[in-house]
Amino acid sequence: MEIKGTAVEPTKKFVREKFGNRYIEWLNSLSENSRRIMTDSILISMWYPIKDAFIEPTQKVCELFYNGNTIGAKELGIYSADMGLKGVYKIFVRIGSPKFLLKRASMIFSTYYSQSEIELIEVADNKAIMHILKFPEPHELIDLRICGWIERALEISGCRNVKIDITKSLSKGDDLTEFVAEWK
Repeated sequence: MEIKGTAVEPTKKFVREKFGNRYIEWLNSLSENSRRIMTDSILISMWYPIKDAFIEPTQKVCELFYNGNTIGAKELGIYSADMGLKGVYKIFVRIGSPKFLLKRASMIFSTYYSQSEIELIEVADNKAIMHILKFPEPHELIDLRICGWIERALEISGCRNVKIDITKSLSKGDDLTEFVAEWK
């Protein structure tokens, strides 16, 4: 399975910005393949192996900077949304409703993750349910990054007190991954 460079780049920038004095330590903790991806120029239109470009670098962020706590993956997702939804996109997200945003997010999901499928199941004034129906290499850290991205995107669109629960997960053997988002 592969991931688009657009989703890979934020990891590198996150570590440089938030933990710059330990950036080299993080790079050195990576396997040769992951380190090569992170030290080379990341092309946003190129596809990268998800394990080397996304999962392992996220694991190392959690291990080194969050004492092994997976909250680091969610923080990466939040950062990624901030990075990806800035400028013209931020205005676009702000003027659209949460429903509009989530419909678009579910449509573009497969442009970031190859061989994947996400569906917006339900959206109401203060609640939405999204399902990942297809994801060949599921992983808890990917779920948490997506969760963080959705949370921040909803906040940018004007939602307050956003809470997202992952009620089912392909990575835990369920038949799908379910995100239940609620906000005010």
